[in-house]
Amino acid sequence: MRWANGCRPLGQSDLNLPQLAIGTPRKLPKANSLEGRVVVLDVAFAGAQAGGFDKVTLPFIRNLGDRLRAWVDHHDHDQHERFKNDPRFVLATKAEHGACPEMIDVALVERIGPIDTVCCHNDFDGLASAAKWIRGGVEPYPGCDADARAIDTRLGEPSAQARTIDRALRGRPRDFALYEFVVRALVSGLSDRILWEHIESAAKELEPIEAETQLVSQKYVPLSDTVVGIDVTGHERALDKTLLLLLGQEKSTISLVVDRDTVSIAARFDSGINFLQLFGASGGMPTRISMPRSRMTQILEALGCPKTAAALLDPV
Repeated sequence: MRWANGCRPLGQSDLNLPQLAIGTPRKLPKANSLEGRVVVLDVAFAGAQAGGFDKVTLPFIRNLGDRLRAWVDHHDHDQHERFKNDPRFVLATKAEHGACPEMIDVALVERIGPIDTVCCHNDFDGLASAAKWIRGGVEPYPGCDADARAIDTRLGEPSAQARTIDRALRGRPRDFALYEFVVRALVSGLSDRILWEHIESAAKELEPIEAETQLVSQKYVPLSDTVVGIDVTGHERALDKTLLLLLGQEKSTISLVVDRDTVSIAARFDSGINFLQLFGASGGMPTRISMPRSRMTQILEALGCPKTAAALLDPV
């Protein structure tokens, strides 16, 4: 397996494996850095707050041209309709598919044919999708699809293996070598003990971050009957924002986390709340959204908080 964007090449035994690239809605790799035929997995189309579909996603699609062989994703977006007649695009909503790997099967991989690069999101959902594609549409281990759904929706209990991988990725959120270890381990069916030891070691690094996050979560304040909020601007120790939002949801229906630049808002996957509609956003997850801090007044008003709510958010 080889990395895009100048990452180290691997040995001869890897020559039959595709190049691996990481993409997010806001930051896609340069199309000319990706080798040959490309599939994109679990990467949402960019929303308005990410610079917009027309500025981020569409140029990437156009620059890849015919080299783009498939784009498989499960995040809501108003531009999905644009590609409904293009068989390369296999697009769904979060309600239709809670995770991306369940959208990949043997028939899809065979229909798309040989590929040279897999570009995926850098969470469990995305890396499991990459591994499943590399394995020809076969789950890396029995129940991996269900694990991806449980982790991505935060509903249900993932397996011990999946929890370890998820914790590793949250413990080292920008470690490209770890992404490679995870994909390799999944492609092997979790049979490579050395790779697994690397993943377990990374997972342990989340423990102090979790402890700090648990401590900070005690400082949530109620902003309305259904919203709790916390301002972590300037907090010096590392925090796990996903965990912090989940801990807020234990206190109220909606949790809100403010940092220097953004306001992150979340509700349970099964809450029925759709922040995309509420804030007029073009794409993403209906129950989790990040918006510029400059829109704080509008955000609190839309959530039904009183005008005095912002004054309650002192940095912890």
